[in-house]
Amino acid sequence: MLDSHSHIYCDAFDEDREAAVQRAREAGVRHIVLPNENLESIPRLAAMRERYPDYVSMTVGLHPEDVHDDYLDVLNRMRPMLDRYPVVAIGEIGIDLYWDKTWREQQKLALDIQLHWCHERDLPFIIHCRDGLDDILDVLDHLDCPMPRGVFHSFTGTPDEVERIRERGDFYFGVNGIVTFKKSAVPQLLPVIGLCCSRPTRPIWRPSPTAASATRAPTSPTSTTSSPVPSVSPPRPSAPQPTATPAPSSA
Repeated sequence: MLDSHSHIYCDAFDEDREAAVQRAREAGVRHIVLPNENLESIPRLAAMRERYPDYVSMTVGLHPEDVHDDYLDVLNRMRPMLDRYPVVAIGEIGIDLYWDKTWREQQKLALDIQLHWCHERDLPFIIHCRDGLDDILDVLDHLDCPMPRGVFHSFTGTPDEVERIRERGDFYFGVNGIVTFKKSAVPQLLPVIGLCCSRPTRPIWRPSPTAASATRAPTSPTSTTSSPVPSVSPPRPSAPQPTATPAPSSA
């Protein structure tokens, strides 16, 4: 089993991180993917990967709640990290309008730029979406490069929203602890999105063991026997960076 989304690098775990990792191992978690949040969190991810090089993988991306007027500068400073570290995904990225819609246009532009990173580096995305599906699908619809693969993490949408997403691509859906809430509708979604309990026909993480905590409807039978996922390929030459002019804030 692979934990496809864990923030165990955060300071909340500074006192018991070793114990948390041990509990994960004992529970059968074979690998953990650490999604990034901002520039400040990258050193923490890198330090944890150095501490557990065969057990965790790291990503690079700008969380939508960390997108503000300076997002272009932040992304320009973050981009070289794709060469500095063995990144397995771009994330977490997306749209979050739950608390504040002020940075809506900036979030969309930041998402577009980082989806281009996915294409340039042949990396999957980890998408964070709260009250932002229409905007995410709009960005995907206007993407001027091939559609990347990826995960809609912590998915709590409806069957209709699953179908809207599937119209754009064959994506995974991440399921987390929300599935245990008494009023959660996620259990009813499982027959719709499927549950991938074996090696996917199209590996999403490189390098990583079998992807098991990300879910999607299988497109073909998969073996229940785990097999190694290919290691990271050398980074491709960088394509020209998509340009984006900062949009004025909208209240």
